[in-house]
Amino acid sequence: MLFPDHLILLRGGGDLATGVAYRLHKAGFPLIVLELPHPLVVRRRVALATAVLEGEVAVEDLRAVRVETPEQARVLALDGAIPVLVSPELPPTLLNSSLVVDARMAKRTLDTRIDQAPLVVALGPGFTAGVDCHAVIETNRGHRLGRVIWQGPAESNTGTPGVVGGKGAERVLRAPVAGVVAWDKEIGDRVREGERLGDVADRPVVAPFDGVVRGLIAPGTAVPAEIKIGDVDPRGDVDACFTISEKALAIGGGVLEAILTHLSTQQGRES
Repeated sequence: MLFPDHLILLRGGGDLATGVAYRLHKAGFPLIVLELPHPLVVRRRVALATAVLEGEVAVEDLRAVRVETPEQARVLALDGAIPVLVSPELPPTLLNSSLVVDARMAKRTLDTRIDQAPLVVALGPGFTAGVDCHAVIETNRGHRLGRVIWQGPAESNTGTPGVVGGKGAERVLRAPVAGVVAWDKEIGDRVREGERLGDVADRPVVAPFDGVVRGLIAPGTAVPAEIKIGDVDPRGDVDACFTISEKALAIGGGVLEAILTHLSTQQGRES
């Protein structure tokens, strides 16, 4: 491990956060994923948050394991694995000499503050570099995706999912009513337009077009109406359902750049 003295606290374990974890882990940083007790993750097969639900998860060649205490998390992180700790708040015992990355994609400022660590990096809209955090990573698809912003905000939330294979908002499955989710299909299944995928409180959820089921929220999850519960990919690439996206890796590259820039600047001041 190249950077054992620089523990990263990664808030969130969704698919974009997992791209961040991949870049940091490969570069030699120990990291701990902090998640909610009941993560509403949709792309479960490429999200380290799935370890909360299943005990452990493998995403490409990353292995994440659920742990129960901050002490267990620190030991496992320094041993080269990726611990996932249920902790909505930042554990005080882990903040010493740690760096913080807010990858929760809440699209608004929650409880992240610039004074929580020597370097606080945040993803996407809702954050302003120099105010809420030291650096913001652009998450909107387009020319600026993955860029590091050291002063000012990321682009505003568009409210519309990015276009993939010619499909935008229509590729997102939303709960028709509040209730418990049940699925007939699994991530990676090929489906036809109008085919039943499952239901929420007995209200059917159907495929909006021909494609591959890219993401499904965990069955048995109680959800409010209109929340995102699934994703259908029109491109028909089954492998893409089980590998980290180009968007997540681009964002992860931006986080890695921000951290290495910080460490390089810090080293320059000390020399």
